[in-house]
Amino acid sequence: MSSDVSQTTDPGMPDGPAERAGAPRGREPGENTERATRLARAGDWSRRAPLLPALIFVIVLTQLPFIATLVVSFMNWNAYYPDERGFAGFDNFARVFTDSNTRSAVLVTILLTVLVVVISLVLGMAIALLLDRRFMGRGIVRTLMITPFLVVPVAAALLWKHALYNPEYGLLNGTLTFLFGDDAPQPDWISNNPLISIVAALVWQWTPFMMLILLAGLQSRPLDVVEAARIDGASPWQIFRSMTLPHMRQYIELSALLGAIYVVQNFDHVFTITSGGLGTANLPYFIYQTFYTAQDYGRASAAGVVVVIGTILIATAALRTAFSLFKEEGR
Repeated sequence: MSSDVSQTTDPGMPDGPAERAGAPRGREPGENTERATRLARAGDWSRRAPLLPALIFVIVLTQLPFIATLVVSFMNWNAYYPDERGFAGFDNFARVFTDSNTRSAVLVTILLTVLVVVISLVLGMAIALLLDRRFMGRGIVRTLMITPFLVVPVAAALLWKHALYNPEYGLLNGTLTFLFGDDAPQPDWISNNPLISIVAALVWQWTPFMMLILLAGLQSRPLDVVEAARIDGASPWQIFRSMTLPHMRQYIELSALLGAIYVVQNFDHVFTITSGGLGTANLPYFIYQTFYTAQDYGRASAAGVVVVIGTILIATAALRTAFSLFKEEGR
């Protein structure tokens, strides 16, 4: 009887019509994910490929000279003693950190950086607070205030050295003569105050930069909160201390770090105004003097590597501050 016939399935026979027709099996979920990941990576590389020539150019232009400097910093290489050229290990770095002239240059660099950054920040904040108010001609005043920052550093240093500091025809001594007559003192500003002369020129050029960043921070304040504080009877000093200053903290940090990056590497003003004399030689000028005067390429390269590493550390802190600032602005 047909009802009693058992239904048996041969293991070698296909289970369904799709398998009997020879249709392919569907991909597993893991295979689909892996394929999508490969396609996404290929798409990323296809979008980045046009940037590769520019990236290679930047690497060649910036990193190869640094690598060459790093290699030379481990060599005993002095043009006055060509026969003694060879591998020196860390001797050049040891000389950089133990030499009295290097320590003096480091101290001058730190002092110069701190003075310029702090004074520029204070003046920049004061000017930014003034320019944050509405008044007639504010746009023209802002443009004029930015002008010193746009001057070429060497030109700015020459302007201060000859147009202001010169004891015979400089503006400062001319002003003293105009106010107090021919018997007015005529000091030699650079000889009497060499480091202050450099600081004043740098502050004049970098205060507008600080002012720009701080003004941007002031204009990003929530005005409704400030207005509510004024209505509640808060004084301008209380608003500045309790509301403006905390809001400006990251803008101040960013301004200080970016200013420090430049001042640490400043060479133009020191070379132009004092030629590194009178105790004003900073690290960049010390490197220049070691390289071109002493012809000690290994030691100069070691000092240059130290400056680059210090600048990278400051730049890293500046970038972190900038990124955190952008994140807060984007919220």
